[in-house]
Amino acid sequence: MTHFKSFDPATEATNWEGEAAGPAQVQAAVDAARAAFPAWADAPRAERIEAVKRYQAVLKDRAPRIAEAISRETGKPLWETRTEAAAMIGKVDISIRAYDERTGERASDTAFGRAVLRHRPHGVAAVLGPFNFPGHLPNGHIVPALLAGDTVVFKPSEETPLVGQVMAEAFEAADLPQGVVNVVQGGRETGAALLDAGIDALMFTGSGAAGAHFRRKFADDPHVVLALELGGNNPLVVWDAADAEAVAGIAVQSAFVTTGQRCSCARRLVVPEGPQGDAVVEAIAALSDRLVFGPWDSDPEPYAGPLISARAAETALKALQDRIDRGAKVVRASGPVANLPGAFVKPAIIDVTGVDVPDEEMFAPFLSVTRVPSFDAAIQAANATRYGLSAGLVSDDPAHWDRFIRRIRAGVVNFNRPTTGAAGDMPFGGLGASGNHRPSAWYAADYCAYPVASFEADAVANIEGEIKGLRS
Repeated sequence: MTHFKSFDPATEATNWEGEAAGPAQVQAAVDAARAAFPAWADAPRAERIEAVKRYQAVLKDRAPRIAEAISRETGKPLWETRTEAAAMIGKVDISIRAYDERTGERASDTAFGRAVLRHRPHGVAAVLGPFNFPGHLPNGHIVPALLAGDTVVFKPSEETPLVGQVMAEAFEAADLPQGVVNVVQGGRETGAALLDAGIDALMFTGSGAAGAHFRRKFADDPHVVLALELGGNNPLVVWDAADAEAVAGIAVQSAFVTTGQRCSCARRLVVPEGPQGDAVVEAIAALSDRLVFGPWDSDPEPYAGPLISARAAETALKALQDRIDRGAKVVRASGPVANLPGAFVKPAIIDVTGVDVPDEEMFAPFLSVTRVPSFDAAIQAANATRYGLSAGLVSDDPAHWDRFIRRIRAGVVNFNRPTTGAAGDMPFGGLGASGNHRPSAWYAADYCAYPVASFEADAVANIEGEIKGLRS
């Protein structure tokens, strides 16, 4: 077994340590889920709802502890992790409503009897959690899966095992049947063992590169349902917006919230050439100078905390420097935050107009500016990516929005709001390298169960009269 630890990136203190699950332990977890599946799938839906409601009650009771665990492992300020804990609680009621709307049961009368639409669970669902929202995002897969009748094996990110443990304890306290939810801790090797253990569905939130690997792995195994919520190289277009300071607030929340560690963060800012674009960039830079980055338990509360680790900070800064070496102009330089551990980085703004830069997500508070001559060119620049998760337009002209919403290729598209704006009662997912056309949130019910169409008569009837071309 491999012993590993998680650390508070804001203080470098150890949060959790333990053994990574090996192949035998992982297989045992999948076998337990497999054994529990028939009874869980056959249970009346009311019983499954009651079970996840018990889980919801535990989450409510333990919300402060959950928020602190998330802060300790991610470095996010408590103001943000409290909202994550609240989202985990709210996900239960949202998922119950979504199941009824998206994958419920309905029947219609026919001449022979009735046509019935039902939905059935897949079986054992593997859930691989991310580090940036280690509670909310895996919870957003697990709860809909349980309601649908699937059983679950959950592997938290190796960066956030404490949060995974807290969630496992919450499920245990909710007294779910044995084997319905199983948690295995570990890194890449544990995840690989899980994928090889005979699962029926994979629900993953993480990087585009990892998602591409999973697509290749299961390309010849259509039995396994893939639900991939991946990253994005997301654009924010600003055009004909008079109030530069108002624009700056939207842009800062798009690019720098959660220290840029949201898959929906704006990575690219597209503005007009000339004075209008200059004013926007200057206002964003000025507001970014005022952002306070600090430990999660600071008083007063900081705007944001560190990246997930010093290693992540080093990788991000190298990617930023690569763009500068290619010719990007520095508007605001990044670098370490004084007197804080190496996971902390300052927000950066660079101008990449006319520079050939990689179409890759920098998972950090870094914003790249592109200046273009026309609104059509702005839409073209926004769509110049293999990703397609989120996008935004900031403008005083509704006609621009009408054109933008028809032309932009992204799954979450906002108008005069940050690109990071999303809701549990709406779908969340993207195109291209950002997903596989199975959005989560409200649409998670779709990938947790499959439809079954039935045509039914209550009695055996002679249908010889319906058969054409019979001899007398």
